[in-house]
Amino acid sequence: MSADESLTKAEGLLTRLEAARARLEQTDEPDQAIEVLQELADLAKEIEAELQRARRATEADAADA
Repeated sequence: MSADESLTKAEGLLTRLEAARARLEQTDEPDQAIEVLQELADLAKEIEAELQRARRATEADAADA
């Protein structure tokens, strides 16, 4: 996967993270809040992984140049 593809995927995940955060702010139910918090944690991990992929792809491209 290229750096641009990873960054595009990370941007999509960030949009999902922002939507989940908005849902968290709107809920008054503890169980739903816990579910949304877990979703936020999972999305944050996915975003971090995509950013790492993008960095590795960029470093590989620089090494090839």
